Amino acid sequence: MSDNVYRVIEVVGSSPESIEAAIGGAIEKASKTLRELRWFEVIETRGHIENGKVAHYQVKLKLAFTLE
Repeated sequence: MSDNVYRVIEVVGSSPESIEAAIGGAIEKASKTLRELRWFEVIETRGHIENGKVAHYQVKLKLAFTLE
């Protein structure tokens, strides 16, 4: 096992579909500008309610990438 050093950032993903879609969207978008993404951690989940139903999901993530 190699010794890795990671940088950790926070991002917020959102989706009207699901928590999983909010996570996937955030990771997909971040991967367009960050190299060597390695892991994520969900640290907060919240949503928006309209007319008594869930209208939108928001998920705050920690994303880690390997430093070069």
